[in-house]
Amino acid sequence: MKFRPLHDRVVVRRIEEDTKTAGGIIIPDSATEKPSQGTVVSVGAGARGEDGKVVALDVKAGDTVIFGKWSGTEVKIDGEDLLIMKESDIMGVLEGTAKKATKKKAA
Repeated sequence: MKFRPLHDRVVVRRIEEDTKTAGGIIIPDSATEKPSQGTVVSVGAGARGEDGKVVALDVKAGDTVIFGKWSGTEVKIDGEDLLIMKESDIMGVLEGTAKKATKKKAA
């Protein structure tokens, strides 16, 4: 089943954080907070402006985003836990997460 959010809504998959500290101590699930970073799975077409035209969203599928701690509604789609939130609940996009191309020096 495919899911397409409506208007200015975004579907986000949380990025799971390590459950082990740098010293090797395992943190139990009850002591960890839910991560506030995620990857955008799909986006809606956009919100309607005052003039009636659709305003496209700033985020796109594949973007890594940071959102508020209590943002969105948790849903389960195809057995996967996802969040549906409005674009305004997203605080920002983490840029530069893709690998950068290296430049070769001319000989």
